[in-house]
Amino acid sequence: MKIICMGLNYRKHCQEMGWEYPTVPVVFLKPDSALLKNNKPFFLPDFSENINYEVEVVVKISKLGKGIAAKFAHRYYNEITVGIDLTARDIQGRHKKAGLPWDISKGFDGAAPIGPFIPLKSVGDIKNIPFSLKINDKLVQESNTADLIFGVDEIIEYVSRFYTLKTGDLIFTGTPSGVGQLYKNDNLVAFIGDKPMLDFMIK
Repeated sequence: MKIICMGLNYRKHCQEMGWEYPTVPVVFLKPDSALLKNNKPFFLPDFSENINYEVEVVVKISKLGKGIAAKFAHRYYNEITVGIDLTARDIQGRHKKAGLPWDISKGFDGAAPIGPFIPLKSVGDIKNIPFSLKINDKLVQESNTADLIFGVDEIIEYVSRFYTLKTGDLIFTGTPSGVGQLYKNDNLVAFIGDKPMLDFMIK
């Protein structure tokens, strides 16, 4: 099972990070050991002093596919949830500055908390899914998949050129603006629409 993630896929997030808009999807992977399920707490690691949150809509691949055209991509998923792309921003920054890969800043244990998957048909059009994140009851991120630079079907078309997509693979579709640092005892609650999908603590 692969966790396929999109970087810089919302314009306002690109702006807040000081990066140019991508011309093709920015792809990176997390190992399956990064998954954090069932609202289990995330324990701040000793190797980073700046763990950031990034709320995202997550799509689950439902069948095997390779070289999938965007117009057929909707046949390859039928469930979604929300997840948090946890990022060791200090490690990422040091590695990017040195021109080195920054996989460990995104792929450490527990770096992909996710909620339970629900049928896409229960929430509507993948191109119009509102989602948000509250920390300690304060709204910190809010957006809609309508604002994606590369939509889900475009992502699947692009990614499936390079990787065979398998049943159960997950796609983190990108985060909007409002990312920030996490602290001990923070409570994160992520929503699709007004439905809470993920609720966990930082320890």
